[in-house]
Amino acid sequence: MSKLPKPEELARNISFQTPAKGWMDVKPDFRPGTYCNAAAPKWMEWVGYPFPRAWSVAEADWKLPPDWKEIILAGMEDRLKRFRSLKIFFDICVRCGACADKCHFYLGTGDPKNMPVLRAELMRSVYKRYFTTAGKLLGEIAGARDLTEDVLKEWFFYLHQCTICRRCSLFCPYGIDMAEMTLLGREMLASVGLNIDWALASVAQCYDKGSHIGATPQAFKDMMDFLAEENERITGITTPPSYNRKGAEVLFVMPSGDYFADPGTFTMMGYMLLFEYIGLDYTLSTYAAEGGNFGWFVSHEMGKRLNVKIYEEAKRLKVKWILGGECGHMWRVCNQYMPTYWGESPGFLEEPVSPITGTRFENAKVHKMVHISEFTADLIKHGKLKFDTQRNAHIKLTFHDSCNTSRGMGIFEEPRYIINSVLPEGNFVEMPPNTIREKTFCCGSSSGINANENMEIRMLGGFPRANAVRYVQEKYGVNHLGCICALDRATLPTLVQYWVPGMECTGITELVGNALVFPGELERTTDLRDRDLEGFGEAEETEEEGDE
Repeated sequence: MSKLPKPEELARNISFQTPAKGWMDVKPDFRPGTYCNAAAPKWMEWVGYPFPRAWSVAEADWKLPPDWKEIILAGMEDRLKRFRSLKIFFDICVRCGACADKCHFYLGTGDPKNMPVLRAELMRSVYKRYFTTAGKLLGEIAGARDLTEDVLKEWFFYLHQCTICRRCSLFCPYGIDMAEMTLLGREMLASVGLNIDWALASVAQCYDKGSHIGATPQAFKDMMDFLAEENERITGITTPPSYNRKGAEVLFVMPSGDYFADPGTFTMMGYMLLFEYIGLDYTLSTYAAEGGNFGWFVSHEMGKRLNVKIYEEAKRLKVKWILGGECGHMWRVCNQYMPTYWGESPGFLEEPVSPITGTRFENAKVHKMVHISEFTADLIKHGKLKFDTQRNAHIKLTFHDSCNTSRGMGIFEEPRYIINSVLPEGNFVEMPPNTIREKTFCCGSSSGINANENMEIRMLGGFPRANAVRYVQEKYGVNHLGCICALDRATLPTLVQYWVPGMECTGITELVGNALVFPGELERTTDLRDRDLEGFGEAEETEEEGDE
C-alpha cells in the first residue's frame, strides 16, 4: 500500500487546468495509490477465466496473449451485436458536456479522462476505427484511433475509475449509460486476462465457498452465533438463527460485510432483533451466505452465476420468498438485470407477502425478493413495532443514498421513514439537495475497486461525498452517516476518517435494533455498540445525591 498524502496535500493537487496535450497523446500515469493490482492467477483458475498469469500493472510488459488485439476486436463486435444499447451509446453522444462535471472521479481528480464523455471516448475511438466507414477512411480526423497496448492500458486505468454509479446518466439528455459501457469494457479486458485482484478474489471465494470473504459454512455459523450471544448480553433477548431449514417461509440473505466486520455486524444484530420481535419464520443458508455480487463488477456472465446461486438455494430450501439485507449491488442486480438473467420470473417462489401485515410487495413480482428497508417501513406503517427513540439520542444522523439502491432501484423514502421513526425529532439532517436522492454522490470505492493499494484514487473519488458530509457536520453537528449498503459501510468509514474525522458510519437496521422495545428485555444501558445511552443514569445519580 502506498503512503497516502495528508488531506490538505491531496486536495491541493486537484487541478482543472486545460491539458497542454490532446487526450490521445496523454498516457495514463500508473503511480502507486492510483491503480488496483492485477488478479492473481489462482483466482482466475478457480472461476475458469482465460489467460491466468502473473503480471504487474506497474511493469511495461503485461504478458498479453499473442492474439490479444483480435480477441478484443472480436469481443467488441460480439457485444455490438448482442447489446443494441452499446452501438446506440457509441453513435448518439453529441459531446455536449452535460455529464462532464457530474462524475465524482472527475471532480476529485480534475483528470479530463474521468469526464464520462471522454471516458466513453476511450472505447468509442476504437469502435470508430474498426467499425465505422468514417473512422476507417479518416482515422484521427474522425475521432478514431488504432487499438494498441497503450490504449488497452488506458482502458484498464480509467474503467477502474468508474464505480458504475450512473450519476452521469441522470444528467445526460440522451440517457447514455456509462455504467453499461464500463461493464462491457471490463468484460473485454477480462477476455485477455486483465482483471483486478480485489474483485476476482471476492468472486472466486464466493463461487467456491459461498461468500466474498471466503468464510466456510462453519465460520459463518460461528460468526452468527456470536452475534446472537452479543444480542442476548446487551438486551437479554435471545435471537437464535436458523440454518438451512427446509420449509421456512423466508430465506434471509445478507451481504458478508454484515456478519464479518464492524460496523456491519451491528446491522446484523439489528436484523436478528427485528426478526425475533415479529416472530418471522426465516432461515439462513450457509451456502448462499452472500447477498453481494462482485461478479457483476467483472462481467454480466459472472454476475448471473453468483445471482443464480441464491435462487438455487431458495429452491432447495423450499421457501416462499426471499428477504434481503442492506446491500447495494445485490439489489441493483435483482432490480435491473434479473429479468434478463432468468428470462422469466423464478416460478418456484411466490410473490412476496408480509406474514405480519399482509402487504403484497408487487414491486417484487419478478425477482421475488424484498428489501429489508421496504419490509421494515411496512411494519412501522402498520404499527407493528414499538420504539424508544431516546436510545438513539446520541446519534445525529445524515443519510447517504447508496447509488445502487437509490438511482438503481428507486429506494428513497423507506429508509428516511425508518430513520424518522427511530431517532428523536430533529436528529436527522439531510445533506444539500444536489448531493442526495437521485443526485447522490458515490462513495468512490464501489464496483470492486475498494482495495487498499489504490487508496489515493479512492479518497479523491470519494471527496465530493465527504465534502457534503463535512458540511452537515460543521453546520449541524452531525456525528453519524447512515446508509443501506454494506459496501458503503465498508468504504465510507475510511473515507470519512480521512476527510471528516469524528464521523461514524451506521446501517439503518442497527438503529432499529437500538430502539426496539421488547417485553421482558433488560434495562438498556448501552446501544448495540456498547456505547452509553444518552441521559441513562442521570436520574439515579440525582436521587443518590439528594439522599446524601
